[in-house]
Amino acid sequence: MKVKIVNKSHHPLPRYATALSAGMDIRANLSEPIELKPMERKLIPTGLYIALPEEYEAQMRPRSGLAIKHGITLLNTPGTIDADYRGEIGIILVNLSSEPFVINDGERICQMVIASHSKVDWYPEESLEETERGVGGFGHTGKN
Repeated sequence: MKVKIVNKSHHPLPRYATALSAGMDIRANLSEPIELKPMERKLIPTGLYIALPEEYEAQMRPRSGLAIKHGITLLNTPGTIDADYRGEIGIILVNLSSEPFVINDGERICQMVIASHSKVDWYPEESLEETERGVGGFGHTGKN
C-alpha cells in the first residue's frame, strides 16, 4: 500500500525494522530535550503528516522496551490517526515510573501500525440472540 507522507522532521521516514515487523518506530521531533516527571504526560511532536486511504487507520502503540525499562507508555493506547486527519501526528507519552525520564530529539517513542477497519450500519432490535456466554464478562470464567 502506498501512503502519502510529509516529513517536516530531520529524521528518516518511519520504516519496518525487520521483514515481519507489524509496526514502524516513530521518532520524537524536538528542538530541545523534554523531561517527563513521574506521572506526568506530554504531547510529543513527530513532524509527520500522513494521508491514509479510506477504511484505514494508523494505530500508535507503546514501545515495549520503553515500557519495561523506564515505565514510559502512551496514555491513549492505541492512539488512532483517522484517514481524514491531516495535522501533525502527536504522541501523548506518560511516565508511570518513579524516576524522571528525558526524551531526546530522534528518540524512538512509539510504534505505528497501519490497520484496516470496517464501518458499521446499526440495526436496532428489541433483543439479541442468546449465546453460551450470555452476559458473563470481566473474569466470568473464573480462570486466571
